[in-house]
Amino acid sequence: MRLLVVGAGSTGGYIGGRLAQEGQDVTFLVRRGRAERLRRDGLRIVSPLGDATVEPQLVTADTLDETFDVVLLSVKGFQLDAALDDLGPAVGPDTMILPVLNGMRHMEILARRFSAGNLVGCALKIATMLDDEGRVVHLSPLQDLAYGELDGGTTRRIQALHELIRAGGFQPRLSREIRREMWEKWILLATIGAVTCLMRGPIGEIEAAPGGPAFALAVLDEAVATVRAIGTGPSEAFLTATRDQLTAKGSPLTSSMYRDLLNGRQVEVENIIGDLVRAAAGAGIETPLLAAAYTHLSVFQNRLGNA
Repeated sequence: MRLLVVGAGSTGGYIGGRLAQEGQDVTFLVRRGRAERLRRDGLRIVSPLGDATVEPQLVTADTLDETFDVVLLSVKGFQLDAALDDLGPAVGPDTMILPVLNGMRHMEILARRFSAGNLVGCALKIATMLDDEGRVVHLSPLQDLAYGELDGGTTRRIQALHELIRAGGFQPRLSREIRREMWEKWILLATIGAVTCLMRGPIGEIEAAPGGPAFALAVLDEAVATVRAIGTGPSEAFLTATRDQLTAKGSPLTSSMYRDLLNGRQVEVENIIGDLVRAAAGAGIETPLLAAAYTHLSVFQNRLGNA
């Protein structure tokens, strides 16, 4: 199968890089500046699972003129509109679009722009970042990748995708409940993002502070109540595991939003928290803690835009 990775940032660079490392047919759709750096230095991965440097196949929007079997869409939410214009020629009637984005709004946008039949559900849990040298840094051994048909079925195309991803050295999960897993991921990201950004610290420091555990669990309750009203509610196993994560003593766990906040980078506040707050308001659910996080991060985002 021929795979197009849209974006060679931390997530797309890691997944696509590992697949290319194992000899899979992977092409990266990148901006010209990123293309120049990758041609010069290669796609460099730094990981506790092993470092690697690969010479990637690259294409830019002005030279993309063919369809692919799979499109791995791995941009930030605020980059989605521009990416859709760039990747259009890559999507044919039988192309699978595997979106590794946060929140749920992108699923509606992609279905309108292409078709619901192109979409495959995906829930990825991984901690990566680009460092100042442009290297993809894998921050922990965690790389939990799940995907599946949105109707829960098992098809020839999803089996073929599964074989492709497994060939990259991953241990992915072919999920028959991928919709629920996507909603659960949104709950997790919104909760950890709101908690760590409002309190400006990792989970372990928040747990050790007066009222910290109760605060973290209250944010989780708001996110869960909202998702139960507008989407597919989480499993009890997920809730138990998440409560444990949010109250773990000494945990270094943070969120990508928190790391972006500390580094003065644009954050995905609209897709991860803003959409959830708006959905809660539409469903008549009060979310004062999530709303406070949304306001807080919007102030930061606006400051970046005015700098």
